[in-house]
Amino acid sequence: MNFIVKSMVALLALAGASTITAAQDAKHKVAIQVSMNDPAGMNLALNNAQNIINFYKAKKETVDVQIITYGPGLHMLRSDTSPVKTRVATMSLENPNIHFVACQNTRDNMTKAEGKDFPIVSEAKVVPSGVITLMELQAKGYSYIRP
Repeated sequence: MNFIVKSMVALLALAGASTITAAQDAKHKVAIQVSMNDPAGMNLALNNAQNIINFYKAKKETVDVQIITYGPGLHMLRSDTSPVKTRVATMSLENPNIHFVACQNTRDNMTKAEGKDFPIVSEAKVVPSGVITLMELQAKGYSYIRP
């Protein structure tokens, strides 16, 4: 039984490592900013991401797409208020090269203002700062899009 658990942990670690490697090895890299609580803007960001993925897939080239949410745009990844959470879940399942990122600074500020914590969709990774993440991705050669 212990061997099975250890094997599963090792496989999960390898799966995580391969995702990180795939993102680092992607030929094309793009960071998409979502900073407004606007369903049309959120859908535009998702449309842009899907179009980019489809374009490079047709060319048999790899692309890493990071959708970074902060400020009012964090609503995109809030389980309780997202107008696009079903689409985020579907796109995440269909596209292993798309990554959704939620800003912890914004989450902390919203939690304080609302007097309660709230859930983030399971497809999202929480980072300390969305703005810093955008800066760091640009320094790593990611193209920047703000729909």
